[in-house]
Amino acid sequence: MYFNRELSWLKFNERVLLEANDLSLPMLERIKFNAIFSSNLDEFFMVRVASIKDQMNIGYAKTDPSGMTPEALFISINQKVSELVELQNKISDELMQGLKDNQFNLLRRSDFTKGIRGSLKQLFNTSIFPVLTPMAVDFSRPFPLISNKSLYIAVKLLVQNVERLALVEVPLVLTRIYSIECSYGDHCYVLLEDIIEEFIADLFIGNTILATCQFRITRNGDLNVIQEDSDILLNVIEEAIKLRKWGEAIRLEISYRPDEWLKNTLISAFHMEASQVYEIKGLMDKTVWFKFKPPKALQHLVKETYIPRKLPFMAKKNIFKTIREGDVFLHHPYESFDFVVDFIKQASKDPQVLAIKQTLYRVSGDSEIVKALADAAEKGKQVTVLLELMARFDEQNNINWAKKLEQKGVHVIYGLYGLKTHSKITLVVRKEKQRIRRYVHLGTGNYNDQTAKVYTDMGLFTCKESFGADASIFFNLVSGFSNDIFTHSIIVAPYHLRKQFYTLIDRETELAKNGKPAKIIAKMNSLVDKEIVDRLYEASRAGVKINLIVRGMCVLVPGVEGLSENIEVISIVGEFLEHSRIFYFHNDHHPEVYLSSADWMTRNLDRRVELLFPIEDKTIAKRIEKTLELYLRDNQKSWKLLPGGNYEKKTSEGKDELKVHDFLKTLEYNDNEEIIKKI
Repeated sequence: MYFNRELSWLKFNERVLLEANDLSLPMLERIKFNAIFSSNLDEFFMVRVASIKDQMNIGYAKTDPSGMTPEALFISINQKVSELVELQNKISDELMQGLKDNQFNLLRRSDFTKGIRGSLKQLFNTSIFPVLTPMAVDFSRPFPLISNKSLYIAVKLLVQNVERLALVEVPLVLTRIYSIECSYGDHCYVLLEDIIEEFIADLFIGNTILATCQFRITRNGDLNVIQEDSDILLNVIEEAIKLRKWGEAIRLEISYRPDEWLKNTLISAFHMEASQVYEIKGLMDKTVWFKFKPPKALQHLVKETYIPRKLPFMAKKNIFKTIREGDVFLHHPYESFDFVVDFIKQASKDPQVLAIKQTLYRVSGDSEIVKALADAAEKGKQVTVLLELMARFDEQNNINWAKKLEQKGVHVIYGLYGLKTHSKITLVVRKEKQRIRRYVHLGTGNYNDQTAKVYTDMGLFTCKESFGADASIFFNLVSGFSNDIFTHSIIVAPYHLRKQFYTLIDRETELAKNGKPAKIIAKMNSLVDKEIVDRLYEASRAGVKINLIVRGMCVLVPGVEGLSENIEVISIVGEFLEHSRIFYFHNDHHPEVYLSSADWMTRNLDRRVELLFPIEDKTIAKRIEKTLELYLRDNQKSWKLLPGGNYEKKTSEGKDELKVHDFLKTLEYNDNEEIIKKI
């Protein structure tokens, strides 16, 4: 009745990898998906696989809802990842050939001619050699601590007729891709690690180099920090972040077909099993492509940057007047995130604004929003920021912002004890004509101006009294002492959100049982909560038509007679990362549409502070409903989940092609009525 969540996630990452096979994309765009696959896999091992290994280490042997023990799952994950790495190796070969066909030559050591080697030797001597530190391993010099995700070169040496191991770290402070002149073409590049490996003998003069290989370790990177005192919490997290790079080794990536002695020595040093080793073709740590900027002559290899559209109302100077005229809806990245930034900026400067309160989960490194909040505090406004310190892998960035904001006079809080705050909400309190008016922004995504350009999210601005009152109640909850919360429109997890979803699903079930049309469309990142799945099964058996758009993990088994024959699950993987959470309930021809920061995951419903909010404006609600229908019609970037657990790419099958991201990019409109007609 349930797929395993980790194996389901690997299916998602496989869909990401297969985007690298899309011949309609420019070469460096395809390579970007190859890099995203690698980056995703890093985090998967650091968090999910590490958690499974922890369970194995303490002898936990209970089965999960899919019937798998931690040990069985660990074996299955290693087998599946091995298959995916083989697929990636094949795709990487094809991508490198594709680059070569486009006059982009990434030279490896086998390509080094005498002339190239001469110029690289000069580069090595002047710019690389002085930075390197060889680390010998023997009785007096034990195996060094190898940091998480760093690239190293292992060296097999013959020292006094004995085979010895030495290691050299590839320095992070140096460029990894160097442009050089060569006879292969106009655009030649070499990798830092290949240059080091080529001249590594210079680091071990007088000894014979028998073999070398590149390798990389992935370690347990999860932080399990529980402290009641927020001041202490910040310090504890800072210390935990430092220790993250020394966690238990979970995965070893090594050069393709390495020397067996080197491979076995590394396996032994890291106390690993052979099944945890993955041989990588092409360059190691493909995330280097995220930072690569091709010259102008190679711009045809990159997808043209999409510029989000600015709507007519965004040109108006008074944002507060615009919101008073009616609820404002934005769909990112198609519509500019600048309006959200300008909302905070204007509030920080407006003398009538008395207070600004905002939750921050992941923010960019140079956030205009955070700067505006600091400016507002310096101007004497009451500014409160709930900054989640435990936003995974963004902890250090958030700690830095917390310290800077406090120095500016912002009241920084770290949320409720034992609960991660994942909500996306801003409250601006403004004095207008002898009264107080509250302006609220609610969203499905983070207040991050960078990710807003590549993540699909939705946001709502409103000054309705019910939303303003709920926002005040919410911030009082997270900044004070409360065991529950009672609101008018906004539903808050972990207090009432699960119950609300149960109510909405059960209502459709009852309508179907009474012979009335019943329908649910839900879009989210992940669906793994067993109780929600069981209620969807019950709704399906009652005759409710259910369409689920789930980007990543999905444990629900669709299309099973007598269980889920009325449920269809699709996943959209394309140019933008699907991130919005949307929930539509037909309600006997009186549809209700909700947006949320929460997925249907147990952690979101029970262990996080999340928000669900209704779209009360009928026109906006209709636009969101039509957008959901667009997603369901996509036949180019959509994958259908089959009862056996595999995903099948949807095709046009003689129908007009529809790629939802491209369709939404090309739309132009002045209001929501116009967009509804065009969709």
